[in-house]
Amino acid sequence: MIGSIEELRALYPPAKPRALQKQLSRLDDHCRRFISLSPFVVLASGDGLNQDASPRGGAPGFAKVLDDTTLLIPDSPGNNRLDSLSNIIASGRLGLLFLIPGVDESLRINGAAEVSVDETLLAQVEDERREPRVVIRVTLEEAYLHCAKALMRSKLWSDESRRERSVLPSMGQMIQDQTSGSGEPESQATMLARYQNEL
Repeated sequence: MIGSIEELRALYPPAKPRALQKQLSRLDDHCRRFISLSPFVVLASGDGLNQDASPRGGAPGFAKVLDDTTLLIPDSPGNNRLDSLSNIIASGRLGLLFLIPGVDESLRINGAAEVSVDETLLAQVEDERREPRVVIRVTLEEAYLHCAKALMRSKLWSDESRRERSVLPSMGQMIQDQTSGSGEPESQATMLARYQNEL
């Protein structure tokens, strides 16, 4: 086991200057454009004991840029576990990873965060279906475009990487197996129809 940063650093060459210089403290035009095109972001949060990575999605640009250091992310209906929201309340911190389908680069943002019910903020992230119950307000401290290597290795957007949904049991079957449930599991088609009404 590696027990110190020094031991870890000894295994790697120093970061290239460009990798350090690209870190910004404000959202420039490129970051703003990336966010406006992104329909998907992963929220990374923790409360000091537990960590969580949670997906969020919507129409491209569902996350709103208020100014050079402020982002709004609506909380759309989910499973009501509230892991990410609870972590934000506990720590006041959040990491974000924005993705654009077909683009191998990603955008990373780290900063302070709060969960808000401010009506002015909620109105800014309202969509055609609803105004969310809460909005996550992120005050940016670090933003940088992440290189394409991970997505290139994974071939995430390529047709050859796509899998038919049938390679896995239905979500209903998997959950029933994991929870030792009984009765007929919900079919994939039924679940998707239910989800469609809850989006």
